[in-house]
Amino acid sequence: MDIKIQAVHFKADQKLIQFCEKKLSKLDQYYDGIISAEVFLKLEKDDERENKIVEVTLSVPSVSEVFAKKKTKTFEESTDLVVDALRRQLEKVKEKTRAK
Repeated sequence: MDIKIQAVHFKADQKLIQFCEKKLSKLDQYYDGIISAEVFLKLEKDDERENKIVEVTLSVPSVSEVFAKKKTKTFEESTDLVVDALRRQLEKVKEKTRAK
């Protein structure tokens, strides 16, 4: 899987990039043939604490795209939630393709 990570309005450190890549690479266990993942790490300029946003779009052959977006206090927490949401979506896609 080809993973592209883009940080919007800030420079992401290498640890964060490696963390995202490690988490996303685990999605191959749930669905074979994920072509690519496009990740956007965003910082909202709000006064509130939960201003770290992670958006991930997966290119999947049978569905075209699977998308998830989460906003929490840390990028790591957002990444964990996004990966969990994507895992559930990929499992549903897999079930639908098996049913055909």
